[in-house]
Formats: sequence, C-alpha cells, structure tokens
Amino acid sequence: MKKLKNSVNRIKYFFFLFLFIKCDGSKLNKNFDSCDEIYYLMEDQEKSWNSGNIDDFMIPYWKNDSLIFLGKSGVNYGWGKINNNYKNTYKNTIEMGRLEFNNLICKSLNDTTSIVTGKWSIYRLDSSKNIGGYYTLIWIKKDKDWKIIYDHTS
Repeated sequence: MKKLKNSVNRIKYFFFLFLFIKCDGSKLNKNFDSCDEIYYLMEDQEKSWNSGNIDDFMIPYWKNDSLIFLGKSGVNYGWGKINNNYKNTYKNTIEMGRLEFNNLICKSLNDTTSIVTGKWSIYRLDSSKNIGGYYTLIWIKKDKDWKIIYDHTS
C-alpha cells in the first residue's frame, strides 16, 4: 500500500512539474512571437520607406487622433498630423534616404502590449547629410493587428 501511495505521489509530482514547465514555456513563446511579429512589421516599414512610400510606412501606426509622436519638435497627436509631418519633412526619395532600424530591446508586457527600443539611421547619397537617433515605440494589439500607439523618436 505504501509503495502504491509513493507511486501516486510521484505521478502527481511529475504531472504538476510538467504543467508548470508547459505553462511557463508557452508564456515565453507568446512573448517571443509578439516581438517577432513586431520586428517583421518594422522590416516592412523599412522597405516602404526605402521605396519612397510614406503611406505604407504609416500602416502600423494607429490611425487615430490619440496616436502620440514625441520628437525634436515636441508632442504631436493624430495619425493625419504625423503622416503630414513625415511628408513635409521628407519630400522625395533623396531626402528620405535609406532607413535602417536596429531594434535593441523588445519587452512584451502582456499578450497585447509590447515596448520596442532601438536605433534608427537614415543614410543619404551625401553621407554628410546622414541622420539618426533612438526610438521607443509602444505597440498594442488591436483586434488582430499590432499598432504603434506611441512613438518617442530622438
């Protein structure tokens, strides 16, 4: 009887150990997948920018008046305002140059919120006009799509 009790206890132990590892691992995979999805979206943004298409570059941004962009000129609100600012600042592909993101950190806060911090660079034909800086983006999963709701770019 004692042997049977020990066997049952071992089975329970391994069952709970399995559940713990399984749950913990699946949580890590969700966070990893979230960052991967966001990185792919940012790669698409680079491609759009580098082909001169600001409208496509803006697709991951939340198309809402509550979108926030904090840059060297201060705080700007709204998708339309931010889109217009990009178009007024970068009037052609020469001024746009070639954009590269270097994502340094991605932290998933939960299944629907992630923060990405990284470095951006724009390379131009005249290298003396290259520019760059850092960014922190807050991404929220809205419906089934990741959207940037806050962009602090320096």
